[in-house]
Order: sequence, then C-alpha cells, then structure tokens
Amino acid sequence: MSYYKPEQLEQWDKQYVWHPFTQMRQWQKEKPLIIEKGEGSYLYDIENNKYLDGISSLWVTVHGHQKKEINRAITEQLDKLAHSTLLGQANVPSTLLARKLVEITPEGLNKVFYSDSGSTAVEIGLKIAYQYWQQKGEAKYKTKRKFVSLTNAYHGDTIGSVSVGGIDLFHKIFAALLFETVNAPSPYCYRCPLHLNRETCAMGCVKEMESLLACHHHEIAGVVIEPLVQGAAGMLVAPEGYLARVRELCTRFNVLLIADEVAVGFGRTGKIFACDHENVKPDIMCLAKGITGGYLPLAATMVTDEIYNAFLGEIDERKTFYHGHTYTGNPLACAAALANLELFEKDQLIAGLQEKIAFLSAGLKRFIELQHVGEVRQKGLMAGIEIVENKDTKEPFPVKYNIPHRIVLEARKNGLIIRPLDNVIVLMPILSMSLSELKRLLDITYTAIRKVTEEESFGESIK
Repeated sequence: MSYYKPEQLEQWDKQYVWHPFTQMRQWQKEKPLIIEKGEGSYLYDIENNKYLDGISSLWVTVHGHQKKEINRAITEQLDKLAHSTLLGQANVPSTLLARKLVEITPEGLNKVFYSDSGSTAVEIGLKIAYQYWQQKGEAKYKTKRKFVSLTNAYHGDTIGSVSVGGIDLFHKIFAALLFETVNAPSPYCYRCPLHLNRETCAMGCVKEMESLLACHHHEIAGVVIEPLVQGAAGMLVAPEGYLARVRELCTRFNVLLIADEVAVGFGRTGKIFACDHENVKPDIMCLAKGITGGYLPLAATMVTDEIYNAFLGEIDERKTFYHGHTYTGNPLACAAALANLELFEKDQLIAGLQEKIAFLSAGLKRFIELQHVGEVRQKGLMAGIEIVENKDTKEPFPVKYNIPHRIVLEARKNGLIIRPLDNVIVLMPILSMSLSELKRLLDITYTAIRKVTEEESFGESIK
C-alpha cells in the first residue's frame, strides 16, 4: 500500500473507518497512526517510523511479527485449502489442532468447539453451560439458568459476554439488553470493594463467593472467571490461592467453572495457561488471542466429556448444540495455530519467559516512586500501572485532562506503542522480546508517565 501517499491514507481513514473503543471526535483531530508492516518486536507506520509493540498488537502476538515458521505454515495451507465449513464435515488442520489443544490444556478438557474471537468463545461457553443443565435429565437441574460473574469482569462484546461483564464504562449503556446475572466481588485489592486490608482479609471476596453459591447454587449454571488476572479492568491480579478456592466452591456447590483464558492463555502469565499456576481444571475453557500467535482470528471453547455427553442423543431428541459460525475451524487459522504451538516447544518459550518476567518485575519497582502512580500490578508478562492524581486518597485525575491518552502519545513520540485501560497504563510485551527491548519498553513508559503527570500543565484538556 506504500504507493498511496500518507496524507491520502490518513484522509481516507478519517473519512471511512470507525475505530473500536475510540472516541472518533478526538481521533479526527489527531494525526492517525497507520501501521504498514511489522518485523520481530517492531511495527512500522506508513512514513517508516519504527515503534516497539508494547501491547503485542492487543495481546495477541507471541513470537513476533513476520515469524517465518508461521508465515510458511499459512502459505503451505493456502496452496491446499483456504476454507471449508465445519458444519457436517471436517478439515485436516482443525482436526490436528483439536488434538493438540486437548493435549496441552488442563486434564479433562477433551472436546473442542471452534469460533473466531474471545467474545464468541465465551458466548459459546455460556450457551453450552445453559443447555447442559437443561438436558441433564433431572428436573432439579432445570432451574440452573443464571451465571455468577465478577465485578470488573470483561469477557467480550457480544450480548451474552457483556451480560457476564462488570465494567460500567463499557457495559452500563447496554443494561436493558442483558440477561440477569449474580455478581460477586472481584479481588481488586488496591480498591477493595469490601473495604478490607489485603494483609489481613483472608480473601473475604472468596467468602462472599461462598455465601452467594450457598444461597443460589440451585439456580446457578456456572461461574465465569478470568483466571488470575482481570485484564480489561486494568490488570487486576488475584491473590495467590483465589482461583483454586473458587474451583473448590464450584465443585462443592455443583456449578460449572468457566475459565476465560482468552487474555491470560498461551504464556502470558508465565505458564501455558493461567489455570496451571494453581492446578485448576475448569469445566469449560475459552481460548483465543495468542492461539494463532497473532496471525489470524481463531477461538476455541473446550469442555469435559461429561458436558459433551449431555448433547448426545437420537436425532428426534433435539439435543444438538445449534450454534456455529461461517469460518469455524478455518484451515488457515488452524494451520497458523499449529505452527504457533510447535514454536512454543521448539523454542522452549515458557522456560525462557522466567528470566524476562523477573526482569520486568525488577524494572517496574521504580514506577511506584513516581508521584502519580498509585499501584503497579504484574503477573507474568502482563502489567498495569494505575495512574492517580492523589496517592493518599487514590483519586484519579479528572477525565477532562485525558492523562492516560497523553501518556500514550508521549510514549509514541519516543518509538513505543502502548494503550491505557481507563486510568491504567498497560504493558503487554511480545513474549519473544529481548531483555534489551523490555528495558526500552520500561524506560520509555517511565519517562512518559513522569513527563505527563509531573511536568505538564493540566489547565486545559487535549483539544
């Protein structure tokens, strides 16, 4: 596309494209960042400016941009077959990938239902859980029609996944469209919803979950949870043992545990899946983002044999799961995913992450010394830096000052792409980044936060 002049592309983008999670009035007033190519840990815009990809292109890139092994897998598959439906037939890559996913995920997840995004993976998980209880046979199970979700949860943007979400900024406007859920407090220790002290609370949020399930388990189909880290909420890291205790409660009260590993899966937390940290075996697991290494849209919802078997029956029993997508199990995406997973093993990626995680952790310590950093949260190669106006009161800056966006623009001037979640600056480095690249990520972010929050005037918001 380089034969188009940059100014022409910028004009057309502003004229024709509506960007997600973007205030378009502000976008229209700024010079747009238009990416043309990528290589390794870097992205290049249409003017050939080079940027370190500090958010893994929205948390998906694993081995870097233009990874030759994944490129090759896609082109080889393209020479055979680009797409054929999975409705009533199969294809080779989706079959091989399903076998591989069963092999690497927690024990007991033996069936794979494909889709194309994290939202749809969760939507499918909700529908499967609901239908499972309706088809289980005994009348007492038919009342299990609701889901428990955590405050501050984010599970996607379809109506079902929004219903089990809990971020008012994203979800409140759609309240009248959503189905009823039961809400449990999230483990947001910095701003504890129960007003407890993290050092002495003995995870009061788990006790709340226990009370909730004790009272309502007869009407609860499942608990939907982001294992270890609530990503879109601002990298909220659960205390150690929280996930395992929720699993125990789900087992005790006979409700399904639905683990949304869309953001935390495929190495982000330092293990291949976040559930592995506490040896948790969910009943349903939702996968996407890093599944193809950042190449093509693909998602998977995995279930146990117990759940799958509830959908088996004679044709006239109508137990079939009537759900599907046009590009379900797309051969190109599945070929990319297979190559991605082969690289995990070939490069011993998980073992190699431990040094990087320790380096990131050490480098983040100095951020808390900044005047307007309230808390720094990290799990694996996921980090959130919460910006506040007042450390003592934890009060954020007024929205009109647009501080997070200013920090992003300042970092961009110095060759780094990052993105905020409300008042939290998110760092989500590509897993293959070198230590020197991680240092650059930290240095540019630190300088940008300090300059914007301590040196700039807040008398006027960005025009």
